[in-house]
Amino acid sequence: MPDAPQGRLEPHGRLEPQSRLDPSELQTDRPHSARVYNYIIGGEDNFAPDRETAAEVLAGWPGLRTSMLANRACMRRMARYLTGLGLRQFVDVGSGIPTSPNLHEVVQTIAPDAKIVYVDNDPVVLAHARELLTSTAEGRTAYIQADMRDPEALLGDRVLHGLVDLGRPVALTVIAMLQFVADAQGLVEALVGPLASGSHVAVTVPTGDLAPESRRLAEQYTRSGIPMHLRDRAEVERLFTGLEILAPGVVPMPRWRPEPGVAPLPDTATNMYAAVARKP
Repeated sequence: MPDAPQGRLEPHGRLEPQSRLDPSELQTDRPHSARVYNYIIGGEDNFAPDRETAAEVLAGWPGLRTSMLANRACMRRMARYLTGLGLRQFVDVGSGIPTSPNLHEVVQTIAPDAKIVYVDNDPVVLAHARELLTSTAEGRTAYIQADMRDPEALLGDRVLHGLVDLGRPVALTVIAMLQFVADAQGLVEALVGPLASGSHVAVTVPTGDLAPESRRLAEQYTRSGIPMHLRDRAEVERLFTGLEILAPGVVPMPRWRPEPGVAPLPDTATNMYAAVARKP
């Protein structure tokens, strides 16, 4: 779909019918990371500034779409793995615009009684929150609008507490989000600290170690008004200080527990590390 005429921003796809928010709340005059991501992986809920930023970063690295799709695939593998470990409570921080299969669809296929809370601070995600609430009859899902940079408010949210018992193990997923935080280690510690022993945290984290285009990509995002912080493998490992990193450790995300019989993409085809750790 072509961009909207200059001076008039229109949503791309199905955003408008589902959203009753004032356009000023959507900040349609500037790119947003969730909407750029949505456009690159083929979604329809984005605006002209998002598409312009996406075009710029894709020109610098056409393989970014491959990396983003690999990130979604890694999220699904992590969700199945955590469910297989017996986790039945999930908190997904930075859920993004719904893209099926969402985390709860993966988890509840295995454990219909699982409970999932999605967290995001983007009004566009709020406009589509009902797509995140299609739970099984046995389980439950919820969406809260909160900023991960305020973990105390996030974990203190009454809706979250109405669904998740923090006194029991929780699976915390932070997928492709920590690049937007300067102090990622401090944030992970603050989010994991109140969780019960036996809780797990799963992350994917952009790095400059793998695809050579990643550093230029981060510069392009930052110039567009979306600051991006890349982290090397040692920095990603430090995110899990005090936690037990589970096999296969911190690895390029195609090599994190790939599907049996499926050859993983080359490391240089993606720009993220993936890992899961357990709280003792």
